[in-house]
Amino acid sequence: MASETVSKTPAIAKDSLVLVTGVTGYIASHLADTLLARGYRVRGTARDASKARWVSELFEDKFGKGRFETTVVADMAVPGAFDEAVKGKCVAGVAHVASVLTFSPDPNAVIPQTIAGALNALSAAAKEPSVKRFVYTSSSVAATLPKQNEEKDIDENTWNDEVIPVAWAPPPYEPGRAYIVYAASKTQAERESWEFVRKNKPDFAFNSILPNAVFGQILNPASQRASTAGLIREVLRGDRFPMEIVPSQHYVDVKDTALLHVAALVDPEVRNERILAFAAPFTWSKILGILREARPDAKIPDDDPAEGRDITNVSNTRGEALLRSLGQPGWTSLESAIKDNLKGI
Repeated sequence: MASETVSKTPAIAKDSLVLVTGVTGYIASHLADTLLARGYRVRGTARDASKARWVSELFEDKFGKGRFETTVVADMAVPGAFDEAVKGKCVAGVAHVASVLTFSPDPNAVIPQTIAGALNALSAAAKEPSVKRFVYTSSSVAATLPKQNEEKDIDENTWNDEVIPVAWAPPPYEPGRAYIVYAASKTQAERESWEFVRKNKPDFAFNSILPNAVFGQILNPASQRASTAGLIREVLRGDRFPMEIVPSQHYVDVKDTALLHVAALVDPEVRNERILAFAAPFTWSKILGILREARPDAKIPDDDPAEGRDITNVSNTRGEALLRSLGQPGWTSLESAIKDNLKGI
């Protein structure tokens, strides 16, 4: 454990209740796990109670009864969707992690719903004086799209606004537009969230986390698609070459991502911040090498000699400092993240 851990009075006290939306998802389930391990209670939202059974069973087994509960929010875009999940429940913190991950190329089917979900969660939290902290799970694509062999600078003030008119261009909505639409949804939803806070001045502190490609342990490989971490499973199965889906860019371990959310929720000094969860650049060649070493009997694709590199200059020292403040010695290495990613698959 790092020696830089500083004793602070947390913004929300231990044993407080934190609402985590979309709790069956990859990042959200890890966030719930991390909060529970650090002495908080968690209420998680899910679209379907039956699909959340596994996470309830997992956390009851690890942390005992009464520490975790679920509540159904069938459609986060419906006005007042999160009101009952927050109202009168003494919720001290809210982490809005849920998002539209259908990867539809139609902006009308993704962007308004993502924005509405974020604003509904903020509105519900703003109505309750018990809420002291709110963290929004944004994405690296709200700052930039991954670009190969192109040097540029990225920091907490960087926004990917140029993707918005491209996403909203008239039809036809070809499948290739899906990633652009997703990027626009995260950019617009985060923009709208900051604007909500500026206009309404709620009593809680607001922060956002922008994770890049997320790798690491999948808590339930049987049911979680697990975002970019799911690509490791596809490589092992020989389904497709990952570069066809996600180009080389920066990575972050899912547990680091969860810890940054915790910092945004409980660190009294973290207020009104965009935190970049970009650990370091990776190449698929390096990941494939880690896989060959870890699974020597698996049929791993050959490296692509034409693979590009992410040479973006990223301001990621704030995230690293927050990890150290929570007792971790910095960003998790790519090798450790990928090896954790292999657990259970």
